[in-house]
Parts: sequence; structure tokens; C-alpha cells
Amino acid sequence: MHYKKEYSDVLKEVESTINGISEEEAQNRLAKNGPNELKESDKVPIWKMFLESFKDPLVIILLIAAIVQIFLGEFVESIIIFVVVILNSVLGVTQTRKAESSLDSLKKLSSPNAKVLRDGNKKTIPVRDIVVGDIVFLEAGDYIPADGRIIEAQTLKVVEGMLTGEAEAVLKHSEKIGEEVGIGDQRNMVFSGATVVYGRGTLVVTATGMNTEVGKVATLLETAGNKQTPLQAKLDEFGKKLGIIIMILAALIFIIQVIRGYISGQSMSILIFDSFMFAIAVAVAAIPEALSSIVTIVLAVGTKDMAKKQAIIRKLPAVETLGSTSVICTDKTGTLTQNKMTVVDFFMYGVSKDAVNEKGNDSDQVEAINLSSTLCNDSEITEAGKEIGDPTEIALLHFATKRGIDYKELREKYDRLSEIPFDSDRKLMSTVNSINGDAIMFTKGAPDVVFSRSKYALNDGEVVEIDDKIIEQYKKVNE
Repeated sequence: MHYKKEYSDVLKEVESTINGISEEEAQNRLAKNGPNELKESDKVPIWKMFLESFKDPLVIILLIAAIVQIFLGEFVESIIIFVVVILNSVLGVTQTRKAESSLDSLKKLSSPNAKVLRDGNKKTIPVRDIVVGDIVFLEAGDYIPADGRIIEAQTLKVVEGMLTGEAEAVLKHSEKIGEEVGIGDQRNMVFSGATVVYGRGTLVVTATGMNTEVGKVATLLETAGNKQTPLQAKLDEFGKKLGIIIMILAALIFIIQVIRGYISGQSMSILIFDSFMFAIAVAVAAIPEALSSIVTIVLAVGTKDMAKKQAIIRKLPAVETLGSTSVICTDKTGTLTQNKMTVVDFFMYGVSKDAVNEKGNDSDQVEAINLSSTLCNDSEITEAGKEIGDPTEIALLHFATKRGIDYKELREKYDRLSEIPFDSDRKLMSTVNSINGDAIMFTKGAPDVVFSRSKYALNDGEVVEIDDKIIEQYKKVNE
């Protein structure tokens, strides 16, 4: 219940200080508690996967028939049966291992680091080396590496959808919470796997690895039993029924052959041998040896097609499960929608939209919208196209770049002198930038607050006093 305590008490509890722990102590804790990562259950050995593929009732009947034929001296048919069954098993094991190696490759691509304070010095370390008691620094774009109690928060907004299902960013603070609340309302705590989308913060780590909230979820997944897919259930049922029918059919044929031979006066030893061979031949002929191979090949092709569409299937039957799905219940935001915002319309008093969108237009009003949307903005778009920051601010950057504005160039040209971060009480964000030697403040925020503070407007480049008529225009458009 770390959220119910002052962060100073939490620091004492985890035997840490505001300056972090020593490197020596960190190594001791790492050796004692293990790395900060989710433990995976041991992979099924290849030999075990190979043997499990022989559990199919049809395969068992085939193998029994093949073994019997060996004892009866019919080696060619037995070898053919063994080859088909073994090839089928090898194909299934190979495809499953291939999918698992693809998952391992994805894990290797993401080897994140974290900024921590050790021995009073700020340093970057691999996330797996973080221990309880570490002081971790967070900023926009960071993945939270472990569960922790917030020590300091500067307009820190975090998306915790992987635990709470909420796509909206949560504003965090460092004050203690007196009452008992759920994970979604623990505003002074952050959890492993969440993402910082805005602001900055500092936390003391309270849990790592499998002891985190995400680790508890992983434990539940590990202990959950496996259910058969619709295809596996149908094939099992089909195999059992077919096996029983074939065995009954073979027994009837054997009995009929013996009776016919006995009536015709044949030698009983030769008669029983021939009848048994004939019954075995019928049983082998009736079993669809290629069924397992055909199913495996079809599923393998489906898995390959899914991989081309950026979906890695770990187990072959999962492809068919997706095809058998009739109802999908999903959280829309971030799943069916992209959780992105886009500027689709805008309004400026005294200037047309065409004039603003016109390339090369350097009028005062166009310059005002360009500067305010890019300078009063903390988000970034990397060269690789990765978006870092608040979705609203990213939308404003895209709005500027679509009109040919280089926001990085503007930020380099007009230095930021000061800032007042957005907060829920003020409902505004303000930055002060040096514009041609003058200190100019740019502000963005909730319309009602901006309207109440505004005294002047630009009308075709001319500064005019704001009156009720102008405010009414803005309110009407906003509505």
C-alpha cells in the first residue's frame, strides 16, 4: 500500500535515499532478487514436441498397423507409414519453433534503458538491471521500467491502458492518498509497462520483475490451462470415431474371412494369417494418412500469410481459431482506432482558411498560428517518424508540417526563455520565446479560459480590441 504513505516513508521502507542507492548495494540486490524482467516458462524441448505429435488417435492406429506389418514381414508399407508420420511431425515442430524464434527476435529488438540515480550520479542502465530502491527519472516517450512511488511530478501524464484498459493519459502527482483505491486511481504510483506521454517525473522503485502488477498478470497467464482449438477438438473427435469404426470394420472382415476360409476347408494357420493381413491392409487403407499432413501444411501456409500482415502466430492451430471466431469484444481506442488526434478544421478571426494554407504567406496572422502551434509545444516527431508527446500537441506539429513549416527550425531560431507547464487548475500552457529580440508569450489551452483572458485580436494584420461580437464568433465556431 505504498500509495497511502508519504514518499519519504516509502524511501525508508525500501532502504533508499533521495540520492538513490550505491552501485555496490544495487549489485547485491540484483544478485539477491534477480533481474527486472518477466520470467518465461521453460520452452518445451523439441523431442517432447516431436513425441506429442504422435498423440493423435489416427496416428496411433497407423503406428500400430505399421508395427504389426513389420512382424508379419511387410516392411515396405511399414516404412512408408513411418516416413509420412515422421515428416508430418517434423513439419509441425519446425513451424512452431520458427514462430517462437520470431517472437524472440521481437524481444531482442526492444532492449530499453532507464535513467537512474546511483551514488548521487545520474546514469543510464539497462532496464533489466533496475532494483528496488533505485531512483528513476521519467520524461515524455519513456516506458516505465518498474513499479514505483512518485517522488516528483511535473505535469506527468501516463497511459496505463495495459493494466486499466483506459486509453486516456492519467495525470500523476506525488501526494499521498489517504483512502483505499484501485490501480487506476493510484495517482501517486506508476506501473511497469506504462508509457509517459507528457511532462517529467521521478520515482523510487518499489517492485521489479514478477513482483510488479504486470508480473502478477503474467503469472496468471502462465498458470492458465490450454484449451483445444475448434479444429483440434473436431480432429480429435473425428479421429476417435474413425478409429473405432476402422477397428470394428477390421475385426468384422477378419471374422468373415476366417469363417469363409473354414467353410471352404482351408488350413487354419494359413487362413488366420491371410485373414489378419487382409484386415490390417483394410485398416491401413481406411486411415487417411495424409490428413494430418494436409492440415499442418494448410495451417503453415496460413501462418506465413499472417506473418506477411505483421501478425506472428505462435501455434499453428491458432490460425484456424481466428477463422472460427464469430464475436470479437474489443476496447476500441488504440485497437480499432489509432489513438491519434488530427487537426481537421481551424478558425482565425479576420483571415480565410485558404490564406493560412497558402504556401509562402508570411502575414502576421499566419506567422502567429505557425509560431503558437510549434513553440508552445513540447512534442517531437523523430526522423524515423516516431511521435513523442501529447497527442494534441503532435496533431499541431503535423498541422504545421503539412503546410510546409519546419518546426525544428523555428524552435532553433526562437529560443524558449521560460515556460509554465499545463495544469488542470490553470487549464493553460504558456511559453516565453525570444522573437527578434522581444520576449513574447505564447499560450494555448481551454477555449473558455483563453477567451476570458484575451483583450485583443488580429484582424488582417491589424490589432483590434476584442468585443462580444468577436468572442461570439469564436464560441460559435468552437461549438
